[in-house]
Amino acid sequence: MMNLYSGTTDPFSHRCRIVLFEKGMDFEVIDVDLFNKPEEIASINPYNRVPVLVDRDLVLYESNIINEYIDERFPHPQLMPPDPIMRARARQLLHTFEHELFAHIPALEASQRGIEKTRTHVRDHLIQLAPMFVKQKFMLGDEFSMLDVAIAPLLWRLEHYSIELPKAASPLMKYAERIFSRQGFIDALTPSEKVMRR
Repeated sequence: MMNLYSGTTDPFSHRCRIVLFEKGMDFEVIDVDLFNKPEEIASINPYNRVPVLVDRDLVLYESNIINEYIDERFPHPQLMPPDPIMRARARQLLHTFEHELFAHIPALEASQRGIEKTRTHVRDHLIQLAPMFVKQKFMLGDEFSMLDVAIAPLLWRLEHYSIELPKAASPLMKYAERIFSRQGFIDALTPSEKVMRR
């Protein structure tokens, strides 16, 4: 059985939980207190961070790597596109999300100096995504994919991070509601995450 070491409020761990629940697999989530991590995390991940997936002798860290492994090992439902070109585009977008959006999560969570500038940066990048959802249900069209998994934890936490989107972003928020209503997403939420959004 796979074990996922997961932070109860960590957006990167949240991604992995979503994939595991979407796949309907047999796994165990081991909750990790981010402020008092067990020594075991540092021994299995040299960066001493969660998420960490342990599957027998295999130990993986970094949410996108973990999620691609799960998707390839358990291909139903498939979350990465089967076509190599579309898969490459999906990976490119995942890379963009990491650098333009998720790289700012530590600053948002720590309420560091310059927080307003960080909020504005994230808000502006999200607003740019909104028009694509006028014509399509999900990031890659009509099918839920790894891109939707990747961005969902951030969209769920917008209120928690005090990021307000304008009316122009309403297609993005309707898209977010579609993700939030999926059973895999609902099952993946921890009690601490449930209260991040009214």
